[in-house]
Amino acid sequence: MIRVLLADDHEIVRDGLKRILAATADVRVAGEAASGEEALALVKANDYDVALLDMSMPGLSGIDLIKRLRIEKPGVKLLVLSMHGEHQYAARALKAGAAGYLTKDSAAEKLLGALRKVAAGGVHVSDAAAASLVATARAPHQELTDREFEVLRMLAGGRSPTEVASQLHLSVKTVSTHKAHVQDKLGLAGTADLVRYALEHKLI
Repeated sequence: MIRVLLADDHEIVRDGLKRILAATADVRVAGEAASGEEALALVKANDYDVALLDMSMPGLSGIDLIKRLRIEKPGVKLLVLSMHGEHQYAARALKAGAAGYLTKDSAAEKLLGALRKVAAGGVHVSDAAAASLVATARAPHQELTDREFEVLRMLAGGRSPTEVASQLHLSVKTVSTHKAHVQDKLGLAGTADLVRYALEHKLI
């Protein structure tokens, strides 16, 4: 029996996933979390085979959450289920320690197949994501740190430095420093250039 922790801040998403998994004989939902902090606490206190993670929860989430979970319980397999396209986050999620990456528009059969593969010690990445990983391996934004990449996506997506700071629990000054590093590494002059770069590389 594969014991699964569902971590998503939307109850309707968790309910949908529970219905899908309830139809199987070999997968059981053994826990639910509505935030990254809750997921971390549950993983510390319990033994799960797979944690099914949303990338965008309030507070601790995304790459930071993957890294923390890997430190706390290296044995639990992490499968990311995200609304973000695979070309945006798959490489960074896998590098941080995830064993698989799926988008939320994936079919139920694909989700179950990925869950079983990851639980058995395999890695799940779609053919499209694998091709994207090869294509983006040489892209300039791959040189950004995870935090710089997050700041780039949020600023290019229309968030103000103050909003980014609040979401990532950073000071506005730190966000501005990250933005300056991003512009320097990518050879960009300002926010308009950040937006254009992000659109051209399908980061938003």
